[in-house]
Amino acid sequence: MKALHFGAGNIGRGFIGLLLSQSGYEVIFSDVNKTVVSELQIRGEYTVTLASQDREQLQVNGVTAIDGTEADTVASAVAEADLITTAVGVNILKHIAAGLARGIEKRIASGAGPLHIIACENAIGGSTLLKEQVYAHLDEAVKAQAAEVIAFPDAAVDRIVPMQHHEDPLAVTVEPFYEWVVDESAMLQGYRPIQGVHYVPHLLPYIERKLFTVNTGHCTAAYLGSLKGYETIQQAMADEAIAGEVKATLKETGAVLVARYGFDPAEHDRYIDKIIGRFCNDQLIDEVTRVGRSPIRKLSPNDRLVKPALQAHELGIAPVQLAKVMAAALYFDYADDPESAELQQSIRDKGVEQTITQYTGIHEGHPVYRLIMDSYGSMAAQCI
Repeated sequence: MKALHFGAGNIGRGFIGLLLSQSGYEVIFSDVNKTVVSELQIRGEYTVTLASQDREQLQVNGVTAIDGTEADTVASAVAEADLITTAVGVNILKHIAAGLARGIEKRIASGAGPLHIIACENAIGGSTLLKEQVYAHLDEAVKAQAAEVIAFPDAAVDRIVPMQHHEDPLAVTVEPFYEWVVDESAMLQGYRPIQGVHYVPHLLPYIERKLFTVNTGHCTAAYLGSLKGYETIQQAMADEAIAGEVKATLKETGAVLVARYGFDPAEHDRYIDKIIGRFCNDQLIDEVTRVGRSPIRKLSPNDRLVKPALQAHELGIAPVQLAKVMAAALYFDYADDPESAELQQSIRDKGVEQTITQYTGIHEGHPVYRLIMDSYGSMAAQCI
């Protein structure tokens, strides 16, 4: 059984590729990093280290790689795969869509069997988005045939993989905890389960639980930690005031999740505590700049801050904490991150008022807008 995985980065090797290998797949990575591709081709194995006290090491064997820039090679791999997954970043999906489409055409022409394509990205509806981008390259006849044998089930994935540097380009360190949830309702009949994957009939509650808890909490620690000059999430979480702010923020998002999806309140509180414990893992060195990067995406209307804040408002909950984190995100100034640089330039050119509306979609006069402005002003006063 062959699994083709797009993205041989730390998440690809340390999370998705690891689980696929443990499920008995021969894993073929597709990537544009020629060093990583070459090393995988030569060695056919790599080591994953768990960031725990005993530093357990897991050996991943029987893997190889192809150059993602070689269109014919990619198309052939797609045509021959029994499963396809991605971990390239949601903004990169459009760049692999053409290769997937060519491979699907070859599959259809050869009469190959059913195929699942699962985008394991940090986004809502990643596989659905990928399907749209792939289908844009297919004619109507192929689309009709593909609909019968190819499925794009959405997924939610969760594993902290910090920035890291190793002499071995294939070595990767990940936290012990992971969660990979897949929409079972979109799977083809008779599918082969992947070891470690949780299949659920309704995915959205799990996607938003992860997004509004793990991602919201992580960026809360990053943006508030950045304001205090901390370099890592672990340093920020060791500050009792910031740890308290993170928990208070997740209480707000938790109230939204419980109200919308009927999660058990006590169980969700335990989930929050588990997530906060992960942020405090002293075996990880997770840089504030890594977690806080791409603030424009994190401030967008359907992401981890604005969406739960607006939902909270609709439920009669004042999202004071979420507004505070959004204000802190507006102060996130990291020159090496293009989105941070753009955001800061917008604030200088247009003012924070227009910038808030432009990037969050929240208009002046909305109660949440006023909460953001109040927090932004309070932060400015503290900085003077």
